[in-house]
Amino acid sequence: MECNFCAIAAGECASHRVFEDDTAVAFLDARPLFPGHLLVVPRRHIETLTDLPASDVGPFFSRVQRITAAVERGMAAAGSFVATNNRVSQSVPHFHVHVVPRNRKDGLRGFFWPRTRYADDAHAAEVAARLRAALEELSR
Repeated sequence: MECNFCAIAAGECASHRVFEDDTAVAFLDARPLFPGHLLVVPRRHIETLTDLPASDVGPFFSRVQRITAAVERGMAAAGSFVATNNRVSQSVPHFHVHVVPRNRKDGLRGFFWPRTRYADDAHAAEVAARLRAALEELSR
């Protein structure tokens, strides 16, 4: 299967690049939420955040941080929305971070899906305990 983001990173597919180095490539999203909406991708093919090697996390996200500051400044935005999907709603199976310029009353409401509450404090405590256990398992 051919990866569109690998083709963009390799210069084989047209894009409006904003940044590139050996670690990451940033380009305008073809279907932006707002002008200035960028995608930041690892230069090499990585499918999800959980596949990104630990040694690459810092270098990659330092680029995301710098690019986010540039989006805010370049688009005269009051802030930004920075997000990623893992598998579900990931339209291209190449890890990417959305950097979206934001302003108050821009029409975007929180996250892109309805938010809920935990049934009660016990339910929240149970979920927190499950997540702590999963983190401990991963640390072994």
